Amino acid sequence: MAQTNANSKVVWQAETDAPEKAAAVKEALREVIDPELGLNIIELGLVRDLAFQEDGSTWMKMILTTPFCPYGPALLEQARNKVTQVTETPTKIEMGTELWDPSMMEEGAGADWGLF
Repeated sequence: MAQTNANSKVVWQAETDAPEKAAAVKEALREVIDPELGLNIIELGLVRDLAFQEDGSTWMKMILTTPFCPYGPALLEQARNKVTQVTETPTKIEMGTELWDPSMMEEGAGADWGLF
């Protein structure tokens, strides 16, 4: 289960279990861009958790900026493909139920919007 640090930012399970591998996944996921917002899914804070499973697979929890995001299916598939490429393991993505808000964005990512 993902945790939050002192700054209320999400820390993935994988960042504790396999920090180097998690960092490689995070970098790859920066290539998955939300076409409406022009920001990547890491900057937006859409990846809520990542874990490397005992069976050798990878599990990721992700949310969308809106429940009916028209690009949602494409973003999920791009993210799954990126994780699979980096980890060389099957990847399952679970849709989270929490609602996205700008406070979930990576520090500095909302500056262009005048949010922070």
